[in-house]
Amino acid sequence: MQHGAGIFLNQHTDMTNDTICAICTPAGGALGILRVSGPEAIAITDRLFTPVAGRPLTARKASTLSFGTIHTPEGEDIDEVVVSLYRAPHSYTGEDTTEISCHGSAYVMQAILHALIDAGCRTAEPGEYTRRAFTAGKLDLAQAEAVADLIASNTAASHRIALGQLKGQVSNRLNTLRQQLLHITTLLELELDFSDHEDLEFADRSELEALVDEAAAHTQALADTFRLGQALKEGVPVVLAGQTNAGKSTLLNALCGEERAIVSDVHGTTRDSIEVVAHIDGVAYRLIDTAGLRQTEDPVEQIGIARTMSHMSRADIVLWVVDAAHIPADFAAMARRIHSSMPEGSTLFVVFNKTDLLSAPDTVAQAATTLTQTLPALRHVAISAHSTADIFRLRSALASLLPSPPTGMPIISNARHYEALTAAHADLIRVSEGLTVGLPGDLVSEDLRQCLHHLADIVGEVTSTEVLHSVFMNFCVGK
Repeated sequence: MQHGAGIFLNQHTDMTNDTICAICTPAGGALGILRVSGPEAIAITDRLFTPVAGRPLTARKASTLSFGTIHTPEGEDIDEVVVSLYRAPHSYTGEDTTEISCHGSAYVMQAILHALIDAGCRTAEPGEYTRRAFTAGKLDLAQAEAVADLIASNTAASHRIALGQLKGQVSNRLNTLRQQLLHITTLLELELDFSDHEDLEFADRSELEALVDEAAAHTQALADTFRLGQALKEGVPVVLAGQTNAGKSTLLNALCGEERAIVSDVHGTTRDSIEVVAHIDGVAYRLIDTAGLRQTEDPVEQIGIARTMSHMSRADIVLWVVDAAHIPADFAAMARRIHSSMPEGSTLFVVFNKTDLLSAPDTVAQAATTLTQTLPALRHVAISAHSTADIFRLRSALASLLPSPPTGMPIISNARHYEALTAAHADLIRVSEGLTVGLPGDLVSEDLRQCLHHLADIVGEVTSTEVLHSVFMNFCVGK
């Protein structure tokens, strides 16, 4: 499918007849790579390249490597390089392409770039190679966005999501859904062609309702993965909250494996939020140490406590740290208040800390019983932040708190996709309601077309030029 067909690009970016070049790797490494793409890519590179042996690039077969010297248009040698040759349409962009592997010196790469520009190339815009791949139908827009996510991925989880999207997991699921909806639309619009036969129905209404309800459930299930996808992509926010001297800062240091927060017996030591990242089972957790909750007249500490409450109101997970040796009498009521202040779908996890200081081991068990009577679904763990084994248990417990998407369901991590899925789901709800009350087929069909439009927007079949520019401007220049 030519995903890019029918997309009209503005004058600023519609320069597909140009041959473009860019440095694709950072300077300072052992090797550097420059990419050249466009109708004159091979010819321009050939004018600057002298092979050690064999024919010129223009006479070589596709998918070959050539060793030689790259020089300026005036003939001054720059470096010994290897040139990879790709011929349209079998390249990343779908165009004739060369990739020049040279030494990673900043000077060398800039000198080759200037030589290419002097020979007739222009510098590529951010994301222009991937945009050309999209326009040529090599990728749909969801896959193109996955390229940027794959480059930016810094954990196993974010890498897995981006790679799955690049392989078409989201696109294939949406295309299957769209085909089902197109079939419904076709039947409804066929009825309009025979509107003079009032009793004629090509589509059984009860069957249509079942199909539409199934599609609505599917779009909702996809949209529901967005919160998890964003957390895995950006890092799961975990707030460490609790009263002063409960051991939050000690726990933060233990979880991230380094001394990042000041630890002191003085109440109110932590007055501002401290954020560090801990990697657990391939997922980044953004651990946020906060000011201890207590009554205070200190204005600076009051600001810190206000920030604690703000963080809890936005967190995916709150670790409420309780000093197991000094459990407050009203801690169950405190748990209810904290839980009620958290966003829907977030998790409150109680950590009874300092178990190594307990004189009565059954104290935590009694407190846990009271806690589960108050909030039956609330989870808890008893640990000492100084115990390596206990920290390992807590890290495992944190990993288990992340929800899992339905089996086989791809995870949405892109806000644009989420908005389109939400709009498509709203359209399907209107279709279902219209079928239930017996609306005419033309009105039902209009809502279906709107739904199809929103789904097509995700893969880029109806996307505006402004949206395309917004997507690709966030890419690096060499991609």
